[in-house]
Order: sequence, then structure tokens, then C-alpha cells
Amino acid sequence: MHFEYVIYKITFPNGKIYIGKDIGGKGHSIRYFGSWDNNIVSKDFSKEDLMNFTLTKEILFESLDKTEIDTHG
Repeated sequence: MHFEYVIYKITFPNGKIYIGKDIGGKGHSIRYFGSWDNNIVSKDFSKEDLMNFTLTKEILFESLDKTEIDTHG
């Protein structure tokens, strides 16, 4: 299954949420999890927390048109 251009939500283990969009290349890459600031995010977790770290990614909106993602984003 391939997604086109998307707006997505990442939920961290502590319940904090990051909303992002993927409009690069040929559409959404399953490997892409955004470009948040690692220094800020890592302050919320201990080293032990980071040893077993699970993120949840949810696609909120998909479009064939990059400009539509920019309009919603």
C-alpha cells in the first residue's frame, strides 16, 4: 500500500503529540517520522525510557495534490 502526500500525527509514549506533513518525493514514506527537535523531545525521557521507545503514527489526511496538504497543514 502506498500513501500519497499526507498530514500525520505522531504520539509519543508520554502522550505528547507531533503533527507533521510529508510532501516530499513521490509521496509519503513509511520511514519518515518528521523533523522535530531531538534535544527538546529527549528531555522528556530518561535514558532507560529511550531504550524501549514506541511511537504511534496515524495518517490524518491524504491527497494526491501537495498544495492541498499545504492548505490543510
